[in-house]
Amino acid sequence: MKKVKSNKFTILTLGCFKNAVDSETIITNMIANNFEYSPDIKKSDMLIINTCGFINPAKEESLKVISEAIDLKHKGKLKKIMVVGCLSERYRNDLVQQLPEVDHIFGINPSADILKALDKDLKYNLIGERRLLTPSHYAYIKISDGCNNPCSFCAIPLIRGNHISRPKEEIIEEISLLAQNGVKEFILIAQDSTYYGLDLYGKREISSLLEAIAKIEGVKWIRLMYAYPTKFPVELLDIIKNSPKICKYLDIPLQHISDSVLKSMRRGSSGRYIKKLIETIRSKIPEITIRSTFIVGYPNETEKDFKELFDFINDYQLDRVGVFTYSSEDNTIAYELGDPIAEEVKKERRDIIMQAQMRISLKKNKSKIGKKLTVIIDEFEKNSYIARSESDAPEIDNSVIINTNKKLKVGDFVDVLISDASEYDLFAKL
Repeated sequence: MKKVKSNKFTILTLGCFKNAVDSETIITNMIANNFEYSPDIKKSDMLIINTCGFINPAKEESLKVISEAIDLKHKGKLKKIMVVGCLSERYRNDLVQQLPEVDHIFGINPSADILKALDKDLKYNLIGERRLLTPSHYAYIKISDGCNNPCSFCAIPLIRGNHISRPKEEIIEEISLLAQNGVKEFILIAQDSTYYGLDLYGKREISSLLEAIAKIEGVKWIRLMYAYPTKFPVELLDIIKNSPKICKYLDIPLQHISDSVLKSMRRGSSGRYIKKLIETIRSKIPEITIRSTFIVGYPNETEKDFKELFDFINDYQLDRVGVFTYSSEDNTIAYELGDPIAEEVKKERRDIIMQAQMRISLKKNKSKIGKKLTVIIDEFEKNSYIARSESDAPEIDNSVIINTNKKLKVGDFVDVLISDASEYDLFAKL
């Protein structure tokens, strides 16, 4: 009979970086109530699964993980299972009926519910004390939750509700405490980061928030993700340009370039607006790295629309690109359009865009050979140090691979000379 270690728990996080922040908050509150966190499920009796319910592949992955956990419980290797997050927020009633083996099912922001189920209390004074799931030198900072944009394909407002900005003072306090504990890079995330402050202060305050963060002692890099393109606050570009702490990097999800697709997507912008915005960003900050994501296979995307997107990718040569195939999501506006484009066609279009982007990325990376870069060391692996430049967000962008016999520390900044390049990696020496 397995000995019960009722105070040990593991959390599995699925989905986006915003979910990872939620998991860190759960862990922090659990530890504050004398539970012991272990990343090893074999050493725990309680498993919390933080699910994603954004698109069909994510939902399928979440259900697969829950099924595997139930199997472990049947075998006596788990005592308690809790399911939380976006999937259970969206389909809680269905999951309760379909998964009787799961002990508790909660939605988003579940810390209070989890602790109540365990006869414990939520602690309200844990800002900046998050138990990071990232390496200790960088952290994701959620500046807001929810979204007010009416995108036809997106289930986020159904799950997360309207946009809610965190007070500026709370964010500054959190970052200050994390910086005191050795965090050097802060990655700002939201569903729509450029909307920040409009609900709290009556105007967009992302620029002043970045300025305030840049003044915090110990902060070395600030990276901005999920900048919605429509009504983009152009004054933000001067803040990014003029602060040495703010990475010359912008993640701006464009989704498409065809006017007919953008209109049906309810993105609030046109292809001409997007092209002008990219041109403005590059004219203000010539050295900036631009990352974006696109959707192919949207219900009304014709071959002509796709060709227009393909031409845009080749003509505007963004630095980083991710491509998703359209996922028809119930209760979204686009759901009424059906899903007429075959999955094989969607995947083919995705692959065509990504092959074009590989060629662009290789060309851009080769142009860096012989140049000096400042990089941050993320890890040591197979006799090499894996690092990133300010052009690269963790996990989703390029790596800089350093071969050296010199002992380096994870989290340190070092200057390197780029000696070679591939599609998604740079190779460097000190």
